[in-house]
Amino acid sequence: MSRPLSRLMVLVVALLALAADGRAYPKPSAYPIAWQLKFEYQIPQRIVVTIPGSLTAKAYWYMTYTVTNLTDKEQKFYPAFEILLDDGRLFRSDNNIPQVVLDTIRIREKRSTLESATEIAGIIRVGEDQARDGVAIWEEPTVEMGRFSVFVGGLSGESTILTDDAGQPVVKTDKDGKKDPVVLHRTLQLDFHVPGDEKFPSLDKLRPDGDPKWVMR
Repeated sequence: MSRPLSRLMVLVVALLALAADGRAYPKPSAYPIAWQLKFEYQIPQRIVVTIPGSLTAKAYWYMTYTVTNLTDKEQKFYPAFEILLDDGRLFRSDNNIPQVVLDTIRIREKRSTLESATEIAGIIRVGEDQARDGVAIWEEPTVEMGRFSVFVGGLSGESTILTDDAGQPVVKTDKDGKKDPVVLHRTLQLDFHVPGDEKFPSLDKLRPDGDPKWVMR
């Protein structure tokens, strides 16, 4: 099992335990308690790219965005984009994406300033004129996307430690056996719906499925 999926299972188990105990899952603060970056995004798009050396084209999904620091000091931005499908499968963006895919997206969007996750990661300086344009890219998780969510992490400094019904920290164990408390971060959740099917995926128009919302994840 991959580390991202293992992390998801830890959170699911913890959430079920909290629900059984009648306790509320941690929610983001309704008032600012930490720094937060301004995040603007475009609806995800599907693109098909032929990778050099490959005989067949491959489909990818991508989402372009602009991140702006309107706080009073420089902030570190380490983007974390994940797609969660209805069946519970989780896919992290920018996982071994060929350079030609990024280049093709830049041409298609007519935005040479688009940066990959590794390029945009780091310090975001203060001011509208210091805004950065980025793109998150996934190899298509499934031909029939249906309903899915995109989680965007790294936009806020707000966090909390997940606790069990006894008020003790929920602990996760990594592949090396090291145990650490589960820390939840203020994360933006974007829900989408593809109303078509797998027969003509390039013709299916993606639609927002409700308003963006902040969650602790």
